Amino acid sequence: MCFLNVNTLCHRPGSTRSKHMIVRSIAFGLLIIAAVPAQAVVAIPGLFNSGRLANNSAVTTGTVQEQNWFLNGISRPWNSGSINGAWLANNSVSRWMTPTSNGNQSLDPISNGFYTYSIAFDLGKFVPGTASFNGRFASDNTVTSILLNGTQITQAGLGTFNQWTSFSAGTGFIGGLNTLSFRLLNLAQANGNPSGLRVEILGSAYEPVPEPASWMMMIAGFGMVGTILRRRTAMA
Repeated sequence: MCFLNVNTLCHRPGSTRSKHMIVRSIAFGLLIIAAVPAQAVVAIPGLFNSGRLANNSAVTTGTVQEQNWFLNGISRPWNSGSINGAWLANNSVSRWMTPTSNGNQSLDPISNGFYTYSIAFDLGKFVPGTASFNGRFASDNTVTSILLNGTQITQAGLGTFNQWTSFSAGTGFIGGLNTLSFRLLNLAQANGNPSGLRVEILGSAYEPVPEPASWMMMIAGFGMVGTILRRRTAMA
C-alpha cells in the first residue's frame, strides 16, 4: 500500500526513482555532517610574551606598565625602556618585566628578594591531552621554579640575564582558568642588585571542545542518514 501527502511521491520500493531519492537524502545528511565546523588545534588564547599590550600588539613607548602579567599576584610589573646594559636588549617581540619603572634600579641590598611573575589564560572546555606550550626566558638572578597551576614544570635554579633558557609543558592543564608562574630569586648585594624577568612563548596549542550547536548539527546529520538506511532496509 502507498500513502501520499503533499511533500512526497509514491514509488514502488524497488523503483529507480525511489533509489535516487534515497541516495539524494543520504547525500543531504552527509552534507549536514560535513558542514559542521572542524575543531582545529589552535593557539592558547591569552598566553602572551612579557612586554606586550593587552591585545598582544607590540609596546612602542619607552616605559609602560605590564598589561598581561602580574607581580606577586597583586600588582603589575613594569616594562622598562631603561634596563641593565648587560641584559638581553628589549625588542618588539618581548620586553623585560621589572618590579619598578626603572629596570636598572638596585634592589635587595640587605636580604634576598623574591618575586613571582604570573599570567592567567582561559582554555574553557578542551580535549584532554591536546594542550601544550614551549618558550624561553631570561632572568636576573635565577628562576627557582616555573609552575603551571601550582605544579613545577622545570628544575630549579635556571636562567641568566644574557642568554635564553628553554621551558615547556605538555601536561597539567585544566579546563577554565590556568596560571603560569615564574618564581624569581634576586640575590642580596651590599650595593643592591637589579632584577627582572623576560618571557617569550614560542608556540602553544590546544583543541577546544565543539560548541553544542555543532554537536546538534552532527547528530542531526547522522540521524537522517540512519533513518533513511533503516527505511531502505525495511522496504527491501
